[in-house]
Amino acid sequence: MTDMAQRSGAETTEPDAPTRKTSVTKRGGGEAAARGRTTIADGVVEKIAGLAARDVFGVHAMGSGTSRTFGAVRDRMPSASKSVTRGVKAEVGEVQTALDLEIIVDYGVSIADVARDVRENVVSAVERMTGLEVVEVNIAVSDVKLPEEEDEEPEPRIQ
Repeated sequence: MTDMAQRSGAETTEPDAPTRKTSVTKRGGGEAAARGRTTIADGVVEKIAGLAARDVFGVHAMGSGTSRTFGAVRDRMPSASKSVTRGVKAEVGEVQTALDLEIIVDYGVSIADVARDVRENVVSAVERMTGLEVVEVNIAVSDVKLPEEEDEEPEPRIQ
């Protein structure tokens, strides 16, 4: 020890001596992923469900005839995009969601099979993308598209 250290009664440590680790208190407590809230709007879940339902073989369109007619008019307007939420209604809570879908099926397909496939595809997509638990998917089949029927939504004209 040096003379100065001996006089003051302080101990010195040598450079090679192990140092004590001091405990560090984390601020905010808990993991970063648990800090704050995430909210998901009804429209987000409706878009996911609408796209997932349309992907199923046998689903001709979404929504009732009336909503599709209004949608066709809206789609013809400049800068309007096709509504993927047509025929879909979602109620979103903090950890769960419930969905109501209105679909039109192609003639000749099994409605029960299409409804089952839509339900499975929608539940899978919504739960995977949002983390919400889907508690129910109610499906209303409002029409059957016959092969000889023309679509109510004509193809947009090229301008």
